[in-house]
Formats: sequence, C-alpha cells, structure tokens
Amino acid sequence: MKSPSHHPSGTMADPPRPEVEEASPRFPDNSLARVAPRREPTPYERIKQAILDATLAPAEPLTEQLLAQWCGVSRTPIREALVRLAQDGLIERRERAFYVRDRTPEEILDIYEVRITLETSAARLAAERHGPIDRIRVERALAACRALDADADGGRLTQANRAFHESVRVAASSDALTDLLDRLNMHLARYPATTLTHPDRWRHAVEEHAAMAAAIFARDAVAAASLTEAHFIAAREIRLAAWRRATI
Repeated sequence: MKSPSHHPSGTMADPPRPEVEEASPRFPDNSLARVAPRREPTPYERIKQAILDATLAPAEPLTEQLLAQWCGVSRTPIREALVRLAQDGLIERRERAFYVRDRTPEEILDIYEVRITLETSAARLAAERHGPIDRIRVERALAACRALDADADGGRLTQANRAFHESVRVAASSDALTDLLDRLNMHLARYPATTLTHPDRWRHAVEEHAAMAAAIFARDAVAAASLTEAHFIAAREIRLAAWRRATI
C-alpha cells in the first residue's frame, strides 16, 4: 500500500480535485455549476477516501496535527472524523494513536460471506418489487457489461460489474439493505484486486448477470436469489484459490 505523499514542508499533498460537472441538457453552458459550485469534501470524506485508495497505509499513525494541516481545518473536526472512521471500522486505536485497520484474509472472507447473503436478499427483493424504471436501469447495466470484452482493463470490468449489482440493489427498494451493502463494499474497496480478469470469469459473469436479470424480470424471486448466490460464491472460490496459490 502506498504511503501518504507530502509536500517539502511536511504536510500531506492534496488529492486530485473532482472534475467540474459536465454540462447538462437543461444547462448546456454549465451555468448551474457556476451558480452552485460543488462543495468541498469534509475532513471525514477526505480521510476516508485516502484510506480507500491506499494513500494512508496501515503502518502509519494518523496524527491529528498532520491531518488538520492537510484538510485545512482545526484539530476538532479531525478528531470527530477519526471517531466516525473508527465506528466505520476503517481505523483502530493502538496504544496512543489511530491507525488504518488492516484486515486478515479470514476477515475479508467473512465480509464476502455476509455480502453473499445480502446480495442474495437484494436480488429476491428486486424480483418482487422492481418497477418499469428499475427494469430499464438493470437492462442498461447488463448491456454495458455485454459491451465489454474479457480483455478490457480490470478497472472497466469492475466498474461495469458494480453498476449492474447497484442497479439490482436500487430495484430492491430497501434503504436498510443498501446501507449495509455500501458499508461492506467500502471495506472491500481497499482490496481492489478483481476476480473478473481470471480466465473465462468475465464471460461467465456476464452470462450469470443475464440469467439473474431474466429471473428478476420474470418476478421469480427464488430463482433470482439462487442465481445471485451462485454468482457470488463463484467469485469467492476464485479468490480463495488465488490466496491458496499465494501461500504455497
């Protein structure tokens, strides 16, 4: 994992600023962006993103003074942000300082197991609750997956795969389920290696997505849940096999 970058003065380097929003059909000259500029991320959001993209490494203590300089705020909002991040499970206190929490393979596997259960529930609810707009979202996400070749960049495969599953979660119409899955995926995002680049995995994944979508559209909740469970178990088994090879 990367160490946080610093200016010569010793302060942490600013992360890339978000790009300006593209002009919308209603505001072709981007006038809305000039009237209501995008707000700056909070200290909690900035530190959280630095953890997720591995700018902050587990071995380095998170000092309030350095983080306050980096975010351009006092130490009080930094202290509040660290408390929230500890509640999220992204950092932990060791001795007298906070550190980014590093998870063992066993802990990551446990997250996968819980995710399988929740994604299966999302597919079942999507089959029962989806409406016409939900169907369009799922169809578009599936089409985006089909449009990508297996030799595409792993990041693009991951993005398309994530968009498909997010469309299913939206169709489930369960805020509680979405919140739980977002929290789980937040932890998995720190370990970006994807199973989708494994030989033949993308082709199988797209076929599985299509079968899941068909079951959802047919309002077959049992089939949608079963297919989703098998889909995520297949991904888990590929990751387990990779860990076995790495430890032999």
